[in-house]
Amino acid sequence: MTNARFPDETFRAIADPTRRAILDALAGGERSVTELCAMFDVTQSAISQHLRVLRDAGLVAPRREGRSRLYHVEAAPLRAVYDWAAHYERFWAKKLDALGALLDREADIARRGADLETLAPFAVTLDQLGACGLHFSLLLMMASS
Repeated sequence: MTNARFPDETFRAIADPTRRAILDALAGGERSVTELCAMFDVTQSAISQHLRVLRDAGLVAPRREGRSRLYHVEAAPLRAVYDWAAHYERFWAKKLDALGALLDREADIARRGADLETLAPFAVTLDQLGACGLHFSLLLMMASS
């Protein structure tokens, strides 16, 4: 099965947290089923089933060494996941930029002593948030300084 034609197989394979953890373990180098079993609190049968799903998705491949199989990551199918997630990066990039700006302002306030006049631009009332008229200021900044 060529995974490039079936990106849904990749998404299904990485949807399971144990399979993602197996991929993480294999990213550090080849491992046998026995080594993987020692890393997880599941049976050898369960690890083998997870490896089969990952193998069917083209995400891992075995290599025979003596009587055992050593599994390694085949990362190419993850490109579809990367491409899909990159489409949404603009949304979290804006949020992270806004968070960074807020943290920078808070650090400036903390350096200046966090007096009430300095905090005034950051004060928010619950009316502004659509609730009753109680005043809500960013006391968290003062508590952390």
